[in-house]
Amino acid sequence: MADRLHAANPLIEARQVEKYYSQDGETRIQVIAPTDLAIYPDEILAVLGPSGSGKSTLLRMMTGLSAPSAGTVTWHGQPVTGPCENVSIVFQSFALFPWLTVLENVEAPLKARGVHADERRKRCLKILDTVGLDGFESAYPKELSGGMKQRVGFARALVVEPEVLFMDEPFSALDVLTAENLRGELLELWSDKKLPTRAVFIVTHNIEEAVLLADRIIVLGKNPGRIRTDFRVELPRPRDRKNPVFEQIVDHVYKVLTQPAAVPALDATPAAGTTPATKYQMLPHARPGGVAGLLEILADNTGREDIYKLADELAFEIDDLLPTVEAASMLGYLKVSEGDVEITPEGRVFAEADILERKELFRHAALENASLIKQITRSLEKKANHKLSDEFFHDVLDEHFTEQETRLQLETAIVWGRYAELFDHDSKGKSFFIAEEVPAVNPES
Repeated sequence: MADRLHAANPLIEARQVEKYYSQDGETRIQVIAPTDLAIYPDEILAVLGPSGSGKSTLLRMMTGLSAPSAGTVTWHGQPVTGPCENVSIVFQSFALFPWLTVLENVEAPLKARGVHADERRKRCLKILDTVGLDGFESAYPKELSGGMKQRVGFARALVVEPEVLFMDEPFSALDVLTAENLRGELLELWSDKKLPTRAVFIVTHNIEEAVLLADRIIVLGKNPGRIRTDFRVELPRPRDRKNPVFEQIVDHVYKVLTQPAAVPALDATPAAGTTPATKYQMLPHARPGGVAGLLEILADNTGREDIYKLADELAFEIDDLLPTVEAASMLGYLKVSEGDVEITPEGRVFAEADILERKELFRHAALENASLIKQITRSLEKKANHKLSDEFFHDVLDEHFTEQETRLQLETAIVWGRYAELFDHDSKGKSFFIAEEVPAVNPES
């Protein structure tokens, strides 16, 4: 791993940290597998991964906001037993106090630490000037644009002069131009050494953002979350998106995200004395309409597209597009290789079929390739009344997934089952069922 080759001592280090939830005192749902991770001075570290890979959970453990289920987190070699005092977090939501002015919002963490009023004001005015908010000290959050609200968030995080600045998808709630502007300003402050922080740890789902900002990139896999790759970005700043090396790095990250089996996870060997959990196939959280739309786009063009370019053309983030790609691939309608997606003959037939034909094709593909859909259908067929409670399927799934993921799996299964006309769901009665066919009406009767 890249952090093992680093010459400097880490500021914060996680050693074999993992996160799991116990159920019934016996079963463990593992969210993050045993992981080693270190944050070093003078670097921006970006963490990428699909939804459910544990990016934010890892951030919370590194900051001491959440205790790991196993392993240790250390700050300068000392165990972290609670929230770290020398770090700050910038959240995706602006999280400002609406009843406080800009100046009062930025003063809040200093006031909580007992800093004298004169010193608070001096430090706050300086940091507001640094992030471009000079003149807005008396404004209230409701008077600010999204970009300016996030600047206040940055100022509030930086005013305490944190050793490590943590950011949890800080630009995702902003429009494209505002986000780009703030990224540029952040890099300028970092390069000019005007940020009162020694390292930056940013969680993001935007690959280009990671390559633009980071000195080092970590990509997580999911189920459970684990580091799949950890590498340094050897590109001078400012970085050009059209640079072939830049495009090469972006394509590599897409490949890791879309073809996890092609890039072995780092430290994938289970710890001594542990038994690796049996994998259970996950349904991608995508709707049949989205799968159909993606296949239509591919069929109308060359049939093969670079995922990176396709996402850019469709104005999709990676987290938006990947579940649809995964669903189409699971159903046998797409092939994914070297960061490209290619429609299969079956996918082309589906894209060109009419509504009723698509339902029939989807039904066959789901029963053939999606184990949960097959399990629900077969279980219902075995019952005399073709009906089973949600609890039955919930109990099957919660041995493999967290409570939230179990609910999401069942919600996705309901959408797929209804579209394929395999089964239906009664939300009030909390049960799955196969509807009885309505007998055809004889026009002569």
